[in-house]
Amino acid sequence: MSNIDLGFAEECETKWLTNANFPSKIGGKPAWLHLGELPSSETLRCKKCGNLKSFLCQIYAPFDDDFNFHRTIFVFVCRTSSCYELANDNHCITVLRSQLAMRNSFYSEVPPDDEVALPAVDPPKAKLCAACGCLGPLQCGRCRKINYCGSAHQRLHWKFHKLRCSVETPSDRPMESDQYIKEVVFPEWEICMNPDDESDNEAEGNSEKADVDEQEQLQELDKLINSGKAGQFHNLPEAELEKYTGGCENIDDKYFRKFRKECAKAPKQVIRYMRDGDPIWIADTEKTIKGIAANVPSCSICSTQRKFEFQIMPQMLNYLQDSALDWGVLAIYTCPKSCPLPEGKGYTEEFVIKQDVLGDSQK
Repeated sequence: MSNIDLGFAEECETKWLTNANFPSKIGGKPAWLHLGELPSSETLRCKKCGNLKSFLCQIYAPFDDDFNFHRTIFVFVCRTSSCYELANDNHCITVLRSQLAMRNSFYSEVPPDDEVALPAVDPPKAKLCAACGCLGPLQCGRCRKINYCGSAHQRLHWKFHKLRCSVETPSDRPMESDQYIKEVVFPEWEICMNPDDESDNEAEGNSEKADVDEQEQLQELDKLINSGKAGQFHNLPEAELEKYTGGCENIDDKYFRKFRKECAKAPKQVIRYMRDGDPIWIADTEKTIKGIAANVPSCSICSTQRKFEFQIMPQMLNYLQDSALDWGVLAIYTCPKSCPLPEGKGYTEEFVIKQDVLGDSQK
């Protein structure tokens, strides 16, 4: 039996993706877990360009202990294209961990009903940015009813907010055009997790059909690669590109062969979850396999060596509608104990390896 879970992007009504329903999801606004101490704007500011990062995805992954009854990993990415020019550089990505005990100040001890979508639970002592859903310390100077994380998002949101910015209009009145602001948030999708062995068993049941499907699925992966994503394949010379897309028999890199084979089993997978396992790398770049992966920093709170928990696949790029983004593999490493956070701290930063196909000198 496989202990790998695969995540797939599925369409879902927004009402099911609130924090009260403890979702795993791509895009939209973050469904914050801990509501007492939200990450500051400085935590989410790109160290390369200075812009605020956008919410990419979150994975609900509780542990079986008293202080991890609820647990979510959040990932944020910069949307400035120049921040992706240096291969294997993770400064454009931030990973945050948050957890809560079963008895906490924000949610009921009773698990949510699968048949009833619960409304979002708002932070009791903080306001959220109307544009991105992150901490919003700045207030609209005209109506004083909505908040922003900064002037950049206020300017982007103004074209929608100006239509209802008055003392007579309730601040929580829904507005269709408010739900999707392309410059700020990504399209929203639910992430549905399934055991990897389900696809293996299905393939074993009909090997002839599996062979045909594998070829079709490999073509889908090649299509992604040729589209100019998956770790800057589009920067490869034509002869080198053919090496990677012409078939497994022509590929010398064992890491890429394995990566391609695993993708072929389920070409639309966006997440591979394997706590305390190993990621599948997209290539044998020296900096990743022999360098960064061997020197993942320890937990900043308990000093335990971080271990791999899950990876974000390049297939997720297809759902984001943003040509500025690019990666081959995003491997997330977290504290294996998921240790308790210090008092007054709702989130702690974990570690990510961003792996591209090309080395630093080639990109």
